[in-house]
Amino acid sequence: SENFHIHIFILYLMILKGFGIICSCHATCVSLLNCCADYSQTCFQVKPESSSMLGGRALRILAKSGSVYVCLSFYRFKGKIETEGFIDAQGHAYCVSPLLYETGWILINVSVDGINFDRSGEYFSVHPSKADPAFEVILVNSTQWHHYGTPDITGQLRLTWNSSLIGAEKVNIELWGYREFNSSTGEEINGSYSVRAELSYLYSLGRHLPNTGSFSIIPVPSEDYSRWELGNIRITASSNSDGSRDVQALWSDIHVLAWHFEQTFRNDSAAWATKKCLQWNITEKKLPNFLNELIDCPCTLAQARADSGRFHTDYGCDIEKGSVCTYHPASVHCVRSIQASPTHGSGQQCCYDSAGALMLTGDSIGGSTPDRAHDWGSPPYREPPWVPGYSHWLYDVMSFFYCCLWSDHCHIYFSHRPSSDCRKYQPPRAGVVLGDPHFITFDGLNYTFNGKGEYWLVFSPDAELSVQARTEQVKLENGTLVKATQLSSVAMKEKSSDVIEVRLAQGHLEVLRNQKLLSFMEQRWMDLHGVFVFAPSPQDVTAMFLSGVGVEVHVHEGAMAVTVLLPAEFTNHTRGLLGLMNADPSDDLLTQAGEVFSPASATPKEIFAFGTSWNISENSSHFTYDSKYLLDTYSFRPNHDAAFVPAFFLPEIPDDPLMEDMLKICFGEGAQFCKYDTLTTRSLTVGNATLRAYRNHQALMASLEPVVSCGWLPTPRNGRKNGTHYVKGNTLNFSCNDGYKLYGTAQRTCLDDGTWTGEQPYCITENKPLLFFSYNKIVTTLLTVFKYKHKKNHRQGINHFHAINHKKS
Repeated sequence: SENFHIHIFILYLMILKGFGIICSCHATCVSLLNCCADYSQTCFQVKPESSSMLGGRALRILAKSGSVYVCLSFYRFKGKIETEGFIDAQGHAYCVSPLLYETGWILINVSVDGINFDRSGEYFSVHPSKADPAFEVILVNSTQWHHYGTPDITGQLRLTWNSSLIGAEKVNIELWGYREFNSSTGEEINGSYSVRAELSYLYSLGRHLPNTGSFSIIPVPSEDYSRWELGNIRITASSNSDGSRDVQALWSDIHVLAWHFEQTFRNDSAAWATKKCLQWNITEKKLPNFLNELIDCPCTLAQARADSGRFHTDYGCDIEKGSVCTYHPASVHCVRSIQASPTHGSGQQCCYDSAGALMLTGDSIGGSTPDRAHDWGSPPYREPPWVPGYSHWLYDVMSFFYCCLWSDHCHIYFSHRPSSDCRKYQPPRAGVVLGDPHFITFDGLNYTFNGKGEYWLVFSPDAELSVQARTEQVKLENGTLVKATQLSSVAMKEKSSDVIEVRLAQGHLEVLRNQKLLSFMEQRWMDLHGVFVFAPSPQDVTAMFLSGVGVEVHVHEGAMAVTVLLPAEFTNHTRGLLGLMNADPSDDLLTQAGEVFSPASATPKEIFAFGTSWNISENSSHFTYDSKYLLDTYSFRPNHDAAFVPAFFLPEIPDDPLMEDMLKICFGEGAQFCKYDTLTTRSLTVGNATLRAYRNHQALMASLEPVVSCGWLPTPRNGRKNGTHYVKGNTLNFSCNDGYKLYGTAQRTCLDDGTWTGEQPYCITENKPLLFFSYNKIVTTLLTVFKYKHKKNHRQGINHFHAINHKKS
């Protein structure tokens, strides 16, 4: 029958199930309907699909048609956390999400009898700051809550919540505290990483209170609990006992619990904070050095925003949302490294001024600061210092309050959190596929390949990275098929990561994870296994892998474009349609068999032969075949349609009615792509979209241009520095305060080779010039003895000795 292939696929799945290879909840069963006979009895979805990792959210079980879930009452999260559910008045089954210390997809197993947990579903656990704000306890005037007890911060504290979400007439308002400690000794952080995280109930602010949605207190010091410095407020129905876990609840944001600190803090907050800052300084020196693990910051804001595989917007300082940079004054935008460092789970932060230049803490309190614990956490998440949000507050934010906000010891904080400069930063290389379809390799070679099938875009066996593309024949609005193809899907994987597929569906993008469709209605950002996915709109998706590889997918007027960004480590380690990344375009037309076509002389048919050589095999495919069309067109046929021959060249006919308008649109760089797509599709809109996609790529390449940095220069003591930009071509001017004379170079310029002209300037009092010159002579003699052979090293050595002397003075 016409459904023969589907029946074969169903039989294949059933055989695998019989051998225990897959469960009945195979993702393709959703679209292929009845491929597993017990699918509707064993698989379920929940609503909402996402919830804060703090738990307390009632998740409704959405049973499949014909299922009976009325008796459901036992739930097991991640195979070990067991909770009881409830049935509402309408007979709907619910489970309550538990308190977790991790983000990502969480497996839920359900049991009717309390013994066999044979039904399964999952929900997405998110960073508390990304949870639905409607379910948050609002700390009215959060600044007052954070700084209560410091000078001029007193009075009544107020919080609010949506009373309808509690479902009870009376509520309890509780304080929960967070700490990280050694589970064997019970000691808190004492110079080595702790091994356990704990969010614990401390005490109640009020019990059996009317559920009015508002509560106010005048807090009093809590001597017994003042060591708990971070925490949250939780509101539950008063029928729950104090501190009950995994019950319906609303949570506040994590915050500094200054409002319940001991009386000593209120008597003299600056002295109290100074003591804490000095203690933190001692502790920090005992912890491992994490700075040498971090990637350097991009030199410019343009680079930072373009390097989407390694950096993402810091939501606390976002230029697209008004640049409210509370902790980084004078910055307009900050980014964070997407991946935490491999050993310590640390994170990089980079902030930029209105000119797009990197800001450094050596010049301003608003400069970039790295984090010992990445704010977004890192696998395995559950243990310190990888707990999302909380570890970061404990290691990096609390100390900022001690040293910078409550006392005048920011220099101590910055000594442990110095800004990264960008001297070692290397922007990624980018390759793109756009239009019908046209390719620009990592080395900048342009060509057109109109094969129909599935192909390797990037294949790197050394890095275990694969990015695959599917093309299909272009169909005009009137249903006519033309002799050209376009991208319809891209699938990707790195090492043991989840398989991510992004495909075109009726003018927007669908994202699949391991063959299962993801919804971005609730969350735009997803932490998955070995990969992050960001979908800010239905037309834009970015996947980011652990290696720093970024894959951007965009839709322009219904046509898909794919950009792959690779860090420099992939040099000489790529193959596929986007070429061998080695800064040499002459070898980019390298076939899978090892033959190289010369770009200068290759004919369209030879380029076509090169492209077809990169078709994928059935065994290596990462694509999902979840419809009869996909099964018939790609899965049960060769992955390259040898019968399809495209139009290699379309002549420009003078009397063509499209010609005049086409020439007005298709000009400059990329014109050849624009013309080809206009003529093949008979659409000026399509040609214009291709040209726009091409120009977007050119703008991306301009943003990723390498920038030479000469590194930070200090302001001379008792002097001034005019300027804070340290890249090629910038000039800094130095001067001294009244009563001091400048020795050294008053004006220094950053050169093409990454060095500064002149010598480090110093401001010396008028009566000490001879001492200064004697010191200089001693330094020069010492440098000669230590054999600074090269002029560059000689100058660096003088600067180093001067800096030591300046610091000691």
